[in-house]
Formats: sequence, C-alpha cells, structure tokens
Amino acid sequence: MRISTITNWAYGITVALTALSGASFIMSSHSAVEERRAVEEHLALETLAEELALGSEIRSDDARLYVMRGEDRHLQAFHADEESERRLEAAATKLASRNLSSAETAALSEIEKDSEELDKIEIAAIKAYQGGDKSAAQDLVFGSEHERLQKALLSSVAHFRDLTAARTGSILEAARSRSDWWSLVAKIMLGLTGGLFLAVLYFILRRRVAMPLMRMSGIVGRLAKQDYTVEVPIDRRRDEIGEMNQAIEIFRANGIERERLDAERRVDQHTKDLILQMMHRIQACQSQEELTGVVVRFAPEIFPDIAGSLYVLNESKTSLTRAGLWLEPQHSAAAFPADFCWGLRRGHPHMSRKNDHDVPCHHLAGTGVTALCVPLTAQGEMIGLLYLEERGGEALDLHRSRLYLELIAENLGLAIANLQMREKLTALAIRDPLTGLFNRRYLDETLQQRAQGHADEPLVCLMLDIDHFKRFNDEFGHDAGDMVMQYVGQILRQSVEPVGKPYRFGGEEFTVLLPGLSEPEGVELAEMLRHKISSAALSHAGRLLGTVSVSLGVAASPDGGSVDTLVTRADAALLKAKSEGRDRTISASKIRRVTLS
Repeated sequence: MRISTITNWAYGITVALTALSGASFIMSSHSAVEERRAVEEHLALETLAEELALGSEIRSDDARLYVMRGEDRHLQAFHADEESERRLEAAATKLASRNLSSAETAALSEIEKDSEELDKIEIAAIKAYQGGDKSAAQDLVFGSEHERLQKALLSSVAHFRDLTAARTGSILEAARSRSDWWSLVAKIMLGLTGGLFLAVLYFILRRRVAMPLMRMSGIVGRLAKQDYTVEVPIDRRRDEIGEMNQAIEIFRANGIERERLDAERRVDQHTKDLILQMMHRIQACQSQEELTGVVVRFAPEIFPDIAGSLYVLNESKTSLTRAGLWLEPQHSAAAFPADFCWGLRRGHPHMSRKNDHDVPCHHLAGTGVTALCVPLTAQGEMIGLLYLEERGGEALDLHRSRLYLELIAENLGLAIANLQMREKLTALAIRDPLTGLFNRRYLDETLQQRAQGHADEPLVCLMLDIDHFKRFNDEFGHDAGDMVMQYVGQILRQSVEPVGKPYRFGGEEFTVLLPGLSEPEGVELAEMLRHKISSAALSHAGRLLGTVSVSLGVAASPDGGSVDTLVTRADAALLKAKSEGRDRTISASKIRRVTLS
C-alpha cells in the first residue's frame, strides 16, 4: 500500500478516534452534570424534609410555650413559624411538580396532611387559651392526638427521606456509572489515538520511510561518486519508497550504461588518436622500411588482440612479399602470388571465416582460420595488402572496425605509392639508367656532404676505367659496349656495396667510395675487383667478346689530402696506371713518393 494511502487512512482514523474521544468526554461531562443534579436534588429534598420536620417541632414548641406561659413572643414566634411553614409547604408543592415517584408523592402528601392536622390542633389550642380555657388548650397541645400526629409527621418525613434518598441514590449511581463508562471510552479512544500515532511514527516514518531513506542515502551517495558497483536491494513495495528505489535502480543502470558508453567512446577516441598519430608518422616516412616500422609499431596498439602483416606487391604486380608483421600471425605465408588472395582479386576486403560458406584465401595455411584481407590501393592501382587474423580466440569484428580499416588501408596505399614513386624519381635522379649505379651528381653531393660533416673520417676513393672500351663499341656495336658496362657495374655492386658505394663517373669510368678504409685496404679491394672483372670471358649475340680488363687509381683522405681533392688524386693515379700499360692498380701515395724522390 502506498505511504500516502496509509497516511490518509491513519489521518482519517485519527480524526474519527479523536471525534469519538471528544464525544465520549462530552457524554462523560453530561453524566457528571446529571450526577451533580441528582446530588443537588437529593440535598434539596433532604433539606426540605428536615426543615418540615424541624419547623413542625418548633411551631409545636412555640404553641406549647404560649399556652403554658401566655407570653406574646411565643405567639408571635408561632405565627412566624407558621409563615415559614407555609413557604416550606409552597416549596414542597413545587418539588411535587418534579418527576417524583408515586411513593414520594404519597409520602409528601402524608407529611402535608399530618402537618395540617397538627396546625389545626395547635391553632385550636391557642384559641382556647385566648378564650380563657387554659386547661383545654394544654390538653390539646399535650394530648395523645397531638403526640400521635407529631410522631406520624416525623415518621412520614423519615419515610419521605428514605424514598428520596433511594431514588436520588439510584439516579446518582446511574449517572456516576454512565460518567465512568464514558470516561473509560474516552480514555480508550485517546489510547487508540496515541497508539495509532505511535504506530504511524514507527511503521511509516521509521520502518517505511526513515530506514529505507537512510539505506538509500548511502546508495545515492556512492552513485553520486560514480561508484556503480553498489548493489541496490530489491524492494517490491508498491509505494513512494518502492518507486524511489526503482528510480535509483534505473539511475544506476543508466549510469552503468553511460559508463560503458563512455568507456567505448574513450576506447574509440584512443583508437582514432592512434590512427591519426600513425597517419602523421606515415606521411613523414622517407622509405618503405620506415613506413613498415611505423605500421608494426602502431598496429598492435590500434588492434591489440589481432595479429597482422603488411604485404607489398612487386613491380610486376604478380606476387606479394611480407614487409612487416606484428603479434606473430601464424596462417599466412611470407610471400605468395597475388591471385592467391580474394581481396586483391575483388578489390574489396575479404573475410575468410571458419564455419562460413564463403571461400577462404589460398594463401592461408590450415583450415578453420578466421582472417581478413584488406587490399591497399592508390588511384585505382593495387599497392599491397593489409592482413589480419584471430589471435587468442579474439573474433574479428569487420563491421565495428570497417571504417578504421578502410581509413588505414587508404592512407597506407597512398603512402606506399608515394614512397614508391619517390624512390623511382630518386633513382632516376641519382642512378645511372644503364648500370643501375649511382651517377656523377650523387657522387658530387656525397663528397660535398662528406667534406662538410665528416672531413676527418677515413675515406678511400677508387677510380676505375675499362681498358680499350672503344674496341667493344667499334667491333661489336654499342649494345655490346653497354653490356660490358652493365657487367662491370654488376661486379662493382655485388663486391662493393657491403663496404661502400659504386658510382658511374662518366663514359666507361666508375668511382667507388669506401668509408672507414685505409689506402692499403683500398688498394687490396681494387686488386680484388680487377681480378674478378677479368676472370670471365664475355659474349654478345653469339660472338665472343673476350675478357675485360680495368685500370684503377686509389686515393685516401684525410691522410693523403682533403676530401675536396680526393677524386682528383684518384683520377691522377688512374691516369698513371693507364700510362704504365693499363690492367693495374696505382695509389696516389705512390705517385707522391715518386715525385718527392
């Protein structure tokens, strides 16, 4: 039952009990008034009867004294008493008009009758005395008849008093009983009212209001501090406290849901921030290796429970090679043909899912693998593949991550395409298109940077010239000459790149920079190159070209001179080698010693 209903009922019952209690007090007061009236009536009748008896005796005494003494004062007293007796008789007549019982009325009439008889005898005695018959007068007032009538009067008065005492006593007792009963009823009503008030205070204010409110105040306090772990007790009451408890439970549920949504929003915002950071770093990368490192660094943070790999297509767009991986994917090969992936075939993300009716990609090893392949494109051209697979039972949610994956894939595709384009343009700018070696411009830039920042570090320069190169062009054609230069460039690239960089200086001349080596070490490497180049006979278009010999000049810095004169000194040594018959190696320090000697 609702508290308002209980309160209204308690209020109504309290008002009713209060009204009944008031009515009981009124009835008790009325009974008390009746009791007082009964007492007053009893006293009045008692007094009247007493006065009648006493007045009769006094008049009789006054009459007797007069006939005995003959004094006028006794006669005057007799007449005064007679007047007083008449007033009493009038009062008695008035009392007779009240609700007296028949016995009381008869007793009162008997008193009046006896009193009148006595009056007649006493008046007759006074007249006889006044007539001179003193003896007759005394016989009348002292005679047996007068004595009988006086006793009868006193007996009638006593009987009347007994009757009135009995009647008024019963009336008084009844009035007192009614007063006591109504007083008891009033007290009971007051007790019930007080008990109801205390019950309302205890059951409603304390048990149904105060105690639940105290309990809920603690719960609300914890909820206000966003402590949603607090348990709201189940309260099935259908009242205001029950509704409040239900509202608190709804508030707690809403708080938990809001906290969950906030957590998801924070996770989502964190993911967006990581993606934005990764995109900024990717845009600043200068090589595919740097880009791969950025992806490998950020991908586990963006998708912490999903393993993956980044694949890049080769120039011919026929195969994919893994450029980087994170969290150790287990089910995709390091390299595979491009047509093995349905994502690349379709140009859309493809989910290979266990217990699914769709076809899995061919590059996945094993059955029952759940993986996602997201193709990387740039301007409609395939660049690579972003591969993701389950790790530790964490299911891939394509719908939840689709936007992020497409955003990452789009930016990765564009970044890889830009880096590939930059590498191509850089290669065109710094490499010789025929041999694939660095060109003269890049050699000058390298030497300039070396002179500005590392002039004191050891550096060896080799100048190499193909002996009698014009013979290959004249006898076998320029294609054969190009093949000879490509052959020499290949030998230089294979032999030098672990310790230095080869360059095409111009025409049939090549340059090699060897940082960190001394001039004797440079001479040793130059001899190794000279023997390796001349170790094989070349042929072109079915014609034997023969062996190729080279002449080399070696110069070192800073021991032999500055970086600025390094190429000049190596070229002078090369000219010395050519002048001495070619197919040999000459160092710049050897030329200087000959000059000094």
